Amino acid sequence: MGWMADETGLGRNAANFVPLTPLSFLARAGDVFADQTAVVYRGTRRTYAEYRARVSRLASALTARGVQPGDVVATLLPNIPAQAEAHFGIPAAGAVLNTINTRLDTDTIAYIFGHGQAKIALVDTALLPLAEAAIAEMDGPGPEIIEVADREAGFAPSGRYTEYEALLKQGDPDAPWIMPQDEWESLSLNYTSGTTGRPKGVVYHHRGAYLLAMGTAVTWAVGIRPVYLTIVPLFHCNGWCHTWMLPAVGGTLVCCRDVTAKNIYDAIADEGVTHMGGAPIVLNSIINAKDADRRPFDHVVEVYTAGAPPPAATLAAIEPLGFRVTQVYGLTETYGHVTECLWHGRWDGLAQAERASIKARTGVLMPFMEDITVHDETGNPVPRDGKTVGEIAIRGNSVMKGYYKNPEATAEAFKGGFFRSGDIAFQHEDGYIKITDRAKDIIISGGENVSSVEVEGALMHHPAVSLCSVVAKPDDKWGEVPCAFVELKEGRTADEAELIAFARERLAGFKTPKRVVFCELPKTSTGKVQKFELRARAKEL
Repeated sequence: MGWMADETGLGRNAANFVPLTPLSFLARAGDVFADQTAVVYRGTRRTYAEYRARVSRLASALTARGVQPGDVVATLLPNIPAQAEAHFGIPAAGAVLNTINTRLDTDTIAYIFGHGQAKIALVDTALLPLAEAAIAEMDGPGPEIIEVADREAGFAPSGRYTEYEALLKQGDPDAPWIMPQDEWESLSLNYTSGTTGRPKGVVYHHRGAYLLAMGTAVTWAVGIRPVYLTIVPLFHCNGWCHTWMLPAVGGTLVCCRDVTAKNIYDAIADEGVTHMGGAPIVLNSIINAKDADRRPFDHVVEVYTAGAPPPAATLAAIEPLGFRVTQVYGLTETYGHVTECLWHGRWDGLAQAERASIKARTGVLMPFMEDITVHDETGNPVPRDGKTVGEIAIRGNSVMKGYYKNPEATAEAFKGGFFRSGDIAFQHEDGYIKITDRAKDIIISGGENVSSVEVEGALMHHPAVSLCSVVAKPDDKWGEVPCAFVELKEGRTADEAELIAFARERLAGFKTPKRVVFCELPKTSTGKVQKFELRARAKEL
């Protein structure tokens, strides 16, 4: 039987088992890195002791305002210190963090407020009109607004709501945190980009965020005290969990409200930024920066890029500027990145074009994940031959709990014991995955998912439009932009500017078509629009 057969008295207890949570990173850092710089934003600099105390104030003030464990607290904030504090303070009150995409339209935000049942929303002064309009559209009561006035960016409080700093003054800097009793407890609620109708609420647990944060620190080799620039919006997969990771290694979070090449270069030169993430559009802005916006620096900046496969030409152009880029891939449903294009020494001697081509691969699974493979329609792995395509299937600790209040969609997503990504790829002989297309005709513009179905739905409301189809058009700046092909009703007229303006009234700016082409749409014998043909046309435009 062996000695393992008798494990009497070897059970879990308070001494040997503590539920995993990223909250523990900051609880520790407040002591271990007490006087180290934790957060930098323009003229603001805070130590880890101050960071932890402010998080305690936020958690206890929310509790005093009636927030109970399991309640949802939303944020509509850019990447400013309050958004980072919310990542710890809201869960430290036992609540669920719901960071909302600040680029969404009022209708979608109203839906998210209602579906998530947010009790309180922390809202940036500049975004108050958006939050107010969304709440006005709701059937029931909306969340209570706490105004976050970003004085560093010139936003004075409106005076209409309790202001964030006043809220913190009501809190206790030494208040104990409500830590999870079970690491499967919900930590955050992130809404997808709504690529097939309404956005779905993706639920993260404490365990998954802890493990992704730890795994990223290991595989990205961030070391101790890295300086990280927040370019990835904290409303995207909670900034790929990087804000939760940084206290584990005593890193400095440099907040960036407005992502411009100048601000990126300034942060690298002035704050010594060592790590950052961003979509390929961010890489392009660095490559194409004006000379006046560039600053010299004498170290290599490590960059994770995701959101769309970066063109090999982009990777080739940015590396000589002092950036080492690694492509990563993931989805809202996987807490951010779960694969990385891990570099092997055997590729060092290759010509730059070949190296860029390898770096443009999607990559292999990260160490906290269990399995990432490409499946055919029957759920079996496709051959690793570099050409047979299938759907990326994912299994591991950083896969969501499921979709909030949507058991049918959850069951569909987890069919066969894997998360079905909807992304089409092939696998190389060495296991590296390469995405070839997005299922469901998703357009990825500047790292944001755009549903062609949603854009088509908006355009179809125009009285002159008989039929329309929206596809991705390649774009130097944004990677892809929506391009609409439109058939008009007989006897009706409309021009491109009119339809773009019409769509803009109904959609977020990044979802609005940048080109409208009038033509008869190519169709199959059953009347289905042939989108592949339209994609080819869009490429020629």
